[in-house]
Amino acid sequence: MAAALLMVGWPAAASAQDAPAAPDLKRGEELLTKSCGQCHAVGRTGASPRPDAPAFRVLGQRYPIDSLEESLGEGIMSGHPDMPEISFESDDVGAIIDYLNSIQVKR
Repeated sequence: MAAALLMVGWPAAASAQDAPAAPDLKRGEELLTKSCGQCHAVGRTGASPRPDAPAFRVLGQRYPIDSLEESLGEGIMSGHPDMPEISFESDDVGAIIDYLNSIQVKR
């Protein structure tokens, strides 16, 4: 019986360990706000300052968020002439991806 309880409790413990830490989420939010917030809505609510810039909370409806990891590290380039090329340090990319995953609006 004890073994069964351990096995039932194990997935919950593993998922709690896999969840991003609050400081990483906060760092991801701060990085995006600093680098992207002048045009994009970075949070869970609110409109983008620039109406044609998508809110980050809906990016998952266009792209798998994890697929943005390479672009964030090597430099995101857009066909939009006003968007600068932006790249982040590898340590910061994980925090950004975790934050983006945490705010996605599910359809």
